[in-house]
Amino acid sequence: MRQLEDKVVIITGAAGGIGQATARLMAERGARVVLADLDPAAARDAARHIDPSGRATLGLAVDLADEAAIEAMVRAALDQFARIDVLHNNAADLSPATAGRDRDIETMPLEVWDRTFRVNVRGTMLCCKHVLPHMVRQGGGSIINTASNLGLQGTVGQSAYAASKAAVMQLTRSIAASHGRRGIRCNTVSPGLVLTPAARANLPAQLLEIVAGETLTPYLGEAQDIAFAAAYLASDESRYVTGQNLVVDGGTSTHVPGFARFSELFS
Repeated sequence: MRQLEDKVVIITGAAGGIGQATARLMAERGARVVLADLDPAAARDAARHIDPSGRATLGLAVDLADEAAIEAMVRAALDQFARIDVLHNNAADLSPATAGRDRDIETMPLEVWDRTFRVNVRGTMLCCKHVLPHMVRQGGGSIINTASNLGLQGTVGQSAYAASKAAVMQLTRSIAASHGRRGIRCNTVSPGLVLTPAARANLPAQLLEIVAGETLTPYLGEAQDIAFAAAYLASDESRYVTGQNLVVDGGTSTHVPGFARFSELFS
């Protein structure tokens, strides 16, 4: 089935992981896809891998901390494909320089907070800001913002990241309210821990074990699981869905603390 036939999609953070899986799935479903990433060579490689002909994909650079780069991304998408039907704001700053120092509020360096919000919230907002006028002129569109189940929960670290993702959820509701009557839907996908290649390579085994113990499904998520959720929100199958936060975390955020221990107690 080609539920996204002829739709033009921009995906940020598309060179790898969830972004690349989503780009591949949307292209398989008929979309023409702009793969934007901080690493332009990786974005171009991913685009060529999905469509060697170059007719249905475009790989290009975007730095979400730079408004001019975001404007250039939108112009390039329009120059190549003449319209924008879907914007998937998937990129976030998860670099070691930022995420590795994202601790509790007392001990976090201020530049980590500022950088996280500049990319994750301001960058997402600017992508929406520069795409919305084109969607309004077209008479509609779908915006999908990636948040996180950490935006719903308190944890001992990742304070800036969690706060930024909660802000993205509220940004989503604001756009849904302001632009819904103009045919534009805006929703959020909130992943839990996803076993991307980067997660497998960098996350401690103990952390994976802890999260797996608190997950209600018998497996942790893969990038494709998030891609399926984003593709649904991009399609007309979700035409009556807006302002919502679709949590895709294997049920991790739905239960009482200590699920793993309770499971042992009652087994």
